[in-house]
Amino acid sequence: METLKRRKFIGMAVAAAGALTVSSVGGLSLNAFSAETNDNVYLKPFLFSQNPLPYSYNGLEPSIDALTMEIHYTKHHAAYIKNVNEAIKAENLNYTSAAEFFAHSKGMSPKARNNAGGAWNHNFFWASMTPSSSSRLAEGKLKKGIEGTFGSIDTFKAEFSKAALGQFGSGWAWLVSDKGKLKIVSTPNQDNPLMDNATVKGTPLLAIDVWEHAYYLKYQNKRNDYIAAFWNVVNWKEVEKRLV
Repeated sequence: METLKRRKFIGMAVAAAGALTVSSVGGLSLNAFSAETNDNVYLKPFLFSQNPLPYSYNGLEPSIDALTMEIHYTKHHAAYIKNVNEAIKAENLNYTSAAEFFAHSKGMSPKARNNAGGAWNHNFFWASMTPSSSSRLAEGKLKKGIEGTFGSIDTFKAEFSKAALGQFGSGWAWLVSDKGKLKIVSTPNQDNPLMDNATVKGTPLLAIDVWEHAYYLKYQNKRNDYIAAFWNVVNWKEVEKRLV
């Protein structure tokens, strides 16, 4: 009897080790294993997480006020994280990354897709801003790319601002790289250019949130003033790092 138990234990250990080896192929990360009652081993699904805010709530003042930032981060963003992870578990969405998740978002429930967008978009948005923003874009591939595509930095800002101002209702404006070509696009609600239903797909480089909750406490209905202030806090170094 002891010999049989020992053989079963060794067999389970070998199976688990084999699963670890296969799961790492292609750069996929294995977060955790759990043994079910039938001795099968499974990978926990990818869940979204809320990145720490890279500055204090008042760090972007006067462009973005502290109260708006606190509510935006602790209420709106936190709710997106909570809701999408609930949907992932309820709907058994077993994806390994945000990229894979968005590549299949078209067929998901509105709760899963919309809250996933809200979760990812806001992490991206926070990192797109900094208290120590430079008013001038440093020489480099980003500046060359913008000038080569739009003619000048000022023209790019005007076009990007126009897209943000012209987004009807809630949504976002984005600068994306589409196979090396820079484009300005806007998306409704919490959609983003990584989603399989996006009109224009691409690698996001810069984004601005134009939902009213992003600016209404300070700017009320003056979205144009909020957009103008956004340029004071853009993290150009982070934007350039995203351009590969």
